[in-house]
Amino acid sequence: MSKAYIFFAQGFEEIEGLIVVDVLRRGGAEINMVSVSEDLYVTSSHGVTVKCDSLFSDNNYEDGDMLVLPGGMPGTKNLAAHAELMELVRKYSSDGKRLAAICAAPSILGELGLLKGKRATCFPGFEDKLFEAKVTAEKVVTDGNITTGKGMGAGLLFGLELLAILEGTETADKIAKAVQYL
Repeated sequence: MSKAYIFFAQGFEEIEGLIVVDVLRRGGAEINMVSVSEDLYVTSSHGVTVKCDSLFSDNNYEDGDMLVLPGGMPGTKNLAAHAELMELVRKYSSDGKRLAAICAAPSILGELGLLKGKRATCFPGFEDKLFEAKVTAEKVVTDGNITTGKGMGAGLLFGLELLAILEGTETADKIAKAVQYL
């Protein structure tokens, strides 16, 4: 079984975070909802409060296969302001481990210099933050170890892409059919 960590900051986009959790759990992947605040409870940009599985400091992250960054505002800015998370993202990248970001959050990867020469997508208006990426208008793009998604409307497709990467295309297709996507 694969393992992913998804990071929740105050002001996250709830669909982009929770749909990934739902799809990966349905597909048998282990996913740990991590709060980057001092509290397990994190409130989205639309006032929905969720309880995370752990605080950032509760994990060592060596057992993970993927890190996931949901978008939303000010959630993306709050993720980027978390120095230890940024260090972890850099480490995963240098180790060749999987990274995923959707909506505004690909800007974090761009600002860290991790998208250089890679195809990537993001929410319209954040393209200038994908420094040296080959920006596309696709809903979901995987290039090497990085997957990016355009925004909330691409959330299910993004989750299914991550599931295919972690648990295989057959599992992702099975879940897509079960949730009436295909």
